[in-house]
Amino acid sequence: MPKPARQLSDLVGQARRYGVRDEAVLAAIGTVPRQSFVPRRLAAAAYDDGPLPIGEGQTISQPAMVAMMAEAAQLQPSDSVLEVGAGSGYGALVLRALAGRVVTIERRSGLAEKARSALAGQELGDVKVVVGDGTLGWPADAPYDAIVVTAAGPAPPPPLLQQLAPGGRLVMPVGPRHRDQFLMRYTRPAASDVGDNGGNGSPVLAEDCRAERLTAVRFVPLIGAHGFGSGR
Repeated sequence: MPKPARQLSDLVGQARRYGVRDEAVLAAIGTVPRQSFVPRRLAAAAYDDGPLPIGEGQTISQPAMVAMMAEAAQLQPSDSVLEVGAGSGYGALVLRALAGRVVTIERRSGLAEKARSALAGQELGDVKVVVGDGTLGWPADAPYDAIVVTAAGPAPPPPLLQQLAPGGRLVMPVGPRHRDQFLMRYTRPAASDVGDNGGNGSPVLAEDCRAERLTAVRFVPLIGAHGFGSGR
């Protein structure tokens, strides 16, 4: 399916209006074919700068917000990244355009399979899609230079902080369920020890990390052991 250049250019313009300045991030937004990640019945709206339903009560994120979160992660081409909340797979492919390796975890197996199918054969590189509780991270591929969480939690999940590499960044919305939240960036101190698989070293606490409040947001709740429980 050809990528519509004008619509992609419009998304880049929207991201700029939201304050995104990283040219690599803007290039990624202008490259990833969003129409590959939305239901066919919504293809005409694929390049609108807004969320769209993808099934199971979930949405594909607003492209400008995907760009803001990718910029906040401060990615380098060699970085290893974990995305929590695969959804459609769109955000994971944007991250893959910026980093060396991306793992995305989704708690809904049906959505994970759809994301895996949409990502298959994309030109920007492979993305590993796994199923599980994202608040527990994915220790098998840790440590990560960056972790991007696409749902809002009450606090940064300790397993995610533990799976950050020294100097790694956790970007996630934090705040009450179904109310205004803040997009936060937590940076793990460069001197921290990381245990085997990112999970067996000295405990890393939120207060050990440099916390930065980036912007006001409103996201769906993060569900899991270190999120808002098991319900929607």
